[in-house]
Amino acid sequence: MSSNPEVITINLDTPLYKGSISLNTGLFINGEFVRPQESQDAGKIDIINPSTSKPITSVHLGSSLDVDIAVDAARKAFKSTWGLHVPGSVRGQKLQRLAELIEENLEEIAALEALNCDESYDFDEHLANSSFILPFFTCFVLNPDRSLILGKPFAQAKQEITIGCIATLKYYAGWADKIHGKTIETSETKMAYTRREPYGVVGAIIPWNGPLAMFAWKVGPAVAAGNAIVLKPSELTPLTALRVASLINEAGFPPGVINIVNGYGPTVGSSLSSHPLITKIAFTGSTVTGRKIQEAAAKSNLKVVTLELGGKSPNIIFDDADLEQAIKWAGVGIFTNMGQACCAGSRIFVQEGIYDAFIQGFTAVAQHLQANTGDPFSSPNTLHGPQASEVQYKRILSYISSGIFDGAHVQTGGEKHSEEKGYFIKPTIFTNVTPSMKIAQEEIFGPVAAVIKFKTEEEVIEMANNTTYGLACAVFTENISRGIRVAHAIDAGTAWINTYNTLATNVPFGGYKQSGIGRELGEYALENYTQVKAVHINIGMKL
Repeated sequence: MSSNPEVITINLDTPLYKGSISLNTGLFINGEFVRPQESQDAGKIDIINPSTSKPITSVHLGSSLDVDIAVDAARKAFKSTWGLHVPGSVRGQKLQRLAELIEENLEEIAALEALNCDESYDFDEHLANSSFILPFFTCFVLNPDRSLILGKPFAQAKQEITIGCIATLKYYAGWADKIHGKTIETSETKMAYTRREPYGVVGAIIPWNGPLAMFAWKVGPAVAAGNAIVLKPSELTPLTALRVASLINEAGFPPGVINIVNGYGPTVGSSLSSHPLITKIAFTGSTVTGRKIQEAAAKSNLKVVTLELGGKSPNIIFDDADLEQAIKWAGVGIFTNMGQACCAGSRIFVQEGIYDAFIQGFTAVAQHLQANTGDPFSSPNTLHGPQASEVQYKRILSYISSGIFDGAHVQTGGEKHSEEKGYFIKPTIFTNVTPSMKIAQEEIFGPVAAVIKFKTEEEVIEMANNTTYGLACAVFTENISRGIRVAHAIDAGTAWINTYNTLATNVPFGGYKQSGIGRELGEYALENYTQVKAVHINIGMKL
């Protein structure tokens, strides 16, 4: 393996950001950027700007040999310069410093993330604090007259990185020296206690729809708990992970603690899932891929698996809801990040008494976004950007065709935005949807809402639970007793009442059913990255 892969420079001269960004395109292994192993060099992959469908740059692709080398480096670090060899307070200091370095380079990193992902949103500064987060799938803006709008491009990336990444790393920096066991009373002649120990080498595979937030959701708790990590970013959006990799040494991490291997799922992802020296793996992505990872983990060394997978989340709006607020939050639920969110509120159930009024208001929200669609760097007025890739773009259009074929009515949208280059799809609303339709059952991962009318509470609970997914749900009602009752009745790991997509770094997030295993965020995430040892001490027993 040779070091010193090429450093490229990306020049941006746009109304929203002007500057040059230097980026190493190699793999980050054992504290340095390196080229892939020549014997299995998989070449490079072009990284595409979805607004123009043109390449931004290309990055090196790793292979199973590179994973082996990264795992070996991580294992050596864990056994010598990391893990329980380093006090939690020191691990926390290094995580804190990494967060500060990202903060110091925020403008540049945010520009890179916006360029690669073409994200679109912003929200009022008074909401931007360390405990309240709206990550990659969440956004809203409260403008001076307190009305809600969706979007705003470059600012979205800055807010996502500030709250989804920086705040998350700082949160787990604070936890690093507070991971405790328990003393358990047994008898006067024996003492017993537990301790929470890191697994050792952890694998992580993250998605393309929120690259740096997902980086922090995996790296933060894993490293705080004392693990070393080998992380695969999405092959579509690796740029910000590589930029942050250039800060890891400066933050003071020993070589091998954090390793980043670019590559495809069937090569690098598969190698991580089946590697015999990785004892824990975490994945965020599709349910289909999650099954493959769990199978590979079982067939190799029965490694512990955490999965945060897909969803088809119900958003239930009762007659007594604040209609104006329900309409706005429904827009937040489905249209932010162009609908590319695991917990998107893509099934919207509206009680019959307000159905017509809801459709009228919700249509206006979608049409406002359609009128303000474009390159997120082109104007501060851009509210809706492109889909992340050509594959995703075509997939969403195929679902729209399916909805039309099955007899649903396109209330608005239902087509690509224009004949220009880029992967733009109009925010789409389907009415006359039945629960059995494909668009009401399968995850679309795009700006497509299926609106379904209901009569009674019992009916909507049954329809909402008629899915293989269970990631999230929302209930809108002024009757708080009903809100809590219905939230408890829905099979979902997260429930919102009179809001949508409002997460917090200290509150767990994860799914029921086929939406995943384990939890991200909060203290609960630390349980994913530690194992419990029970110690029994004889202090008086005689034979």
